[in-house]
Amino acid sequence: MGKYFGTSGIREIVNETLTPELALNVGKALGTYLSGGTVVVGMDTRTSGEMLKRAVISGLLSTGVDVIDIGLAPTPLTGFAIRLYGADAGVTITASHNPPEYNGIKVWQPNGMAYTPEMENELEAILESGNFRKATWNEIGSIRRADPKDEYIKKALEVVHLDSSYTVVVDSGNGAGSILSPYLQRELGNRVISLNSHPTGFFVRELEPNAKSLSALAKTVRAMKADVGIAHDGDADRIGVVDDEGNFVEYEVMLSLIAGYALRKFGKGKIVTTVDAGFALDDYVKPLGGEVIRTRVGDVAVADELARHGGVFGGEPSGTWIIPQWNLTPDGIFAGALVLEMIDRLGPLSELAKEVPRYVTLRAKIPCPNEKKARAMELIAQEALEAFDYERLIDIDGVRIENSDWWILFRPSGTEPIMRITLEAHTEEKARELMEKAEKLVRRAIERA
Repeated sequence: MGKYFGTSGIREIVNETLTPELALNVGKALGTYLSGGTVVVGMDTRTSGEMLKRAVISGLLSTGVDVIDIGLAPTPLTGFAIRLYGADAGVTITASHNPPEYNGIKVWQPNGMAYTPEMENELEAILESGNFRKATWNEIGSIRRADPKDEYIKKALEVVHLDSSYTVVVDSGNGAGSILSPYLQRELGNRVISLNSHPTGFFVRELEPNAKSLSALAKTVRAMKADVGIAHDGDADRIGVVDDEGNFVEYEVMLSLIAGYALRKFGKGKIVTTVDAGFALDDYVKPLGGEVIRTRVGDVAVADELARHGGVFGGEPSGTWIIPQWNLTPDGIFAGALVLEMIDRLGPLSELAKEVPRYVTLRAKIPCPNEKKARAMELIAQEALEAFDYERLIDIDGVRIENSDWWILFRPSGTEPIMRITLEAHTEEKARELMEKAEKLVRRAIERA
């Protein structure tokens, strides 16, 4: 990770670290890196979006790059627009699921995949040098506005088809998904009830679509006797799902179900996930002809592996899914359509969820200053290897140690000053025993770092 770019682009508090000046220079750096061409720019609903978007666009235009401004747009729509318009890159102004005081800048490749850490490092080097390309007065980039929403819906309806109609509650969290997700569901032929679909930038729930933040969605699904509830974070690159009984379907279970459905729909092949995904996925997809590959945390790592292996589906246990037959951009909106098709073909979600093996997953966040992370991880790696009796070690992103009936992942957050512990075991008792030991080990390592 560089000075500005983390696991998911730049993501900072607005007007503290993320200023219009920085946004302007990121635009200049990207324009210099591309040395010409066209860039699609979109933003989520945050109050700072317009300010930062205009700064990035100014920077791009000053280097001679042309801009297609798609305005308020969920991240999946930016990814779609890049390919639709044959652009050379895309920029989303978003902080995804972070609180409203944050915003961010995420850059996308022509194939809809996020910029890799290597590409971000090159941008950062240009940013640091301040050596930007300056177009002459007659070569300054042009700007045009476009709205790719109708094209997105039209193309999605070519891939997803329903035989019946369903009642769907969509909770967009007042994020950018508001302008697209309910409309796609309606065009699929469903009866749609919208919650939190005011794209104001004032969020009424925690943006990460999890069991706690989606209590209103769960109640609405029960009250309206709906077939499913679909929820998104601020830029709708994620999906959270509530079943027909009004229960939040755990991320791991949903990941397994949709990976299994992708194998049924698109054919057998490789399923790409991250080092923090549990055993349920492997156990569920193997009989369906799926082979699980694990990679670093972050959508770009998943997309990269999908492109390399020609995988069928990629997803993280955070509700971030990539359907390569559609696009290499994580897409919670298209994912919502796919969930409906799965229900249409295979039956109610509450029944499907019972087919996925359940293990006990525990997660912990431990405060850790960013400057201590590297040394703390070294100490954790040394001590974990001595403290636990494990069979396999994966160190592509943090340290994951595993046995036949449990695994533990120690990993520094790429977006916050914390150390994460994720673990899974077959019993509650074993999981708690492992977590107690793991937390002590991490706290000790941070103190000594």
